[in-house]
Amino acid sequence: MPSPSPRSPWTAFLESLRRLRGKLTARLLFNERLNSWVYPAPEPAAEQTKDERYRDFNRSYFAQFYEQEKMLADKPRMDFYHAAIGRHIKPGDRVIDLGTGTGILAAFASRRGAAKVYAIDHSVILEHAKTLAAHNRIENVEFVSTHSKDLKLDAPVDVILHEQMGDYLFDEDMVVNITDLRERLLKPGGLILPARFELFCEPAKIRDTRFVPHIWDMNVHGIDYSCMDRERPQDPHYYHIPAADLGYVDYLLSAPSPVLTIDLQTLRADDLPKELHFTRTITRSGRFDGYVVYFRAMVDDDLTLNSSPLDPGRATNWGYRILRTDRDFLTEGDVIDITLTIGNWPEVTSWRWKHVKSPCPVSA
Repeated sequence: MPSPSPRSPWTAFLESLRRLRGKLTARLLFNERLNSWVYPAPEPAAEQTKDERYRDFNRSYFAQFYEQEKMLADKPRMDFYHAAIGRHIKPGDRVIDLGTGTGILAAFASRRGAAKVYAIDHSVILEHAKTLAAHNRIENVEFVSTHSKDLKLDAPVDVILHEQMGDYLFDEDMVVNITDLRERLLKPGGLILPARFELFCEPAKIRDTRFVPHIWDMNVHGIDYSCMDRERPQDPHYYHIPAADLGYVDYLLSAPSPVLTIDLQTLRADDLPKELHFTRTITRSGRFDGYVVYFRAMVDDDLTLNSSPLDPGRATNWGYRILRTDRDFLTEGDVIDITLTIGNWPEVTSWRWKHVKSPCPVSA
């Protein structure tokens, strides 16, 4: 191996500079005062509000073709809206279609003879809606990319057409958005389609093959988990099961009856109660696994849309919720008094529930 050649004074000087630079860099990195002076921290990003986060979610979620496909392929949903528009939108009407998506409801209204349809959406799906309208020769539709709260028109409309229902009815800010449009942009005597809704919260039994108990109720081959009762999760999501599977719920323990009925033609957002009290008399004995939350929309008495998991004609696009309860078994004739407390209607994780059971009296 050849011997290294001697270093020149210039090379030695450059190496000294590199070593000095390394020491200074290390001091800057590990000295907070110097570091913040040389490398000032970036300005913190402005924190989004809940409404801004929800709008961002909507913009991305409903821009996906698959989400639109599920809605378009839901035959009960599409038949319901097609019939409602055919019955109640008249030639010459001015219409707002709120959350137009691919523009299908706006297209129905246009073909019914509406003089003008304002198709509102703040997702990029609106660009596809314009393409579809041109392809299908849909006229008199103006596509507006905005949130409904920012919508301004030169004259009020005859009809507000919408599909703002979430899985548990209120989770897409339906009440706030529709009542805002109603107060600002709907003619006196104008129509909201749909306007009437019923909310259900029914005690139910899950199919045995699908049932998952709380961990503290488990005993797996002699391993007892009851001590986990002291470790109950504080995350409210744990107590909510979102579902859309028709094979999940076995049966309801009592006859269903709406716990809340609203009419968007007259409702004010502040009118929604913060607490609901209701009773159920058990008509079929069984394990009490939780409450099934679903809704029914009504345009006419004979024109309804249902998201019940036990309705074979249900609208498939919507899921439902199971509000989990502690382990219990209910017997035919038992009466349960239920309290449902609502922190914020659009946020199901703010809901709380409890019940008191009055056992069926024993016959003499």
